[in-house]
Amino acid sequence: MDKKIIVGITGGSGAIYGVRLLEALNEAGVETHLIISEWGEKTIQMETSYTLPEVKKMAAVSYSVKNQAAAISSGSFRVDGMVIAPCSMKTLAGIATGLASDLIARAADVMLKERKKLILLTRESPLNLVHVRNMETVILAGAMVFPPVPAFYNQPKSIDDIVNHTVGRVLDQLDLDPDWVNRWGKQ
Repeated sequence: MDKKIIVGITGGSGAIYGVRLLEALNEAGVETHLIISEWGEKTIQMETSYTLPEVKKMAAVSYSVKNQAAAISSGSFRVDGMVIAPCSMKTLAGIATGLASDLIARAADVMLKERKKLILLTRESPLNLVHVRNMETVILAGAMVFPPVPAFYNQPKSIDDIVNHTVGRVLDQLDLDPDWVNRWGKQ
C-alpha cells in the first residue's frame, strides 16, 4: 500500500459516497484512515444497508471523531490526502473558519496547512450565500469542492451507476485510474 488517504463521513445526505469510496480505495490497494461524525453514523444507518461495524471494518484504521490526539491530527503523520464524502455544510463551515472542533475538521485543517489534497463532496441544495462563501474560503485555502453532481452522458441505469461515476472521478483526483469509470467519448 503506497498511498494513505483519510476518509471522513459526515451527516450530509449521501453516506453511500463515503462507503463506496472506502470500497474503491481498498480495491486500489490504498491504506484508508476513517473518521465518521456522530451524524455521519446516523446517516449511514438511515440511508444504507451497511452497519457501522461493517463500514469501520473497510478501513485500515478507524478513529473516533472525538480523538483529537489521533495520528492523523498531526502534520508529521504522512498521508497523501483526505476526502470528506459527504461533507455537510456544518463541516464545511468548521473547515472554512479553522474551527478544528473534531477530528474531521482537524484532519482537514492539517491537509490545508501541509498543502495536501483535500476533497470535499459538499451536500446541500439550494445553497445560500454563507455556503458559497465558505466554499470560496476553502478553495482559496487549497481544498477542492467537489459536489457529487451526476453525469448523464454515461447513461446511468441505477443509483449505483451515479455513485460509482462520482467516486471514480474522485479517484482520478487522487491520481488513481479506475478502469471502471465510463469516461466521456468511451460510451
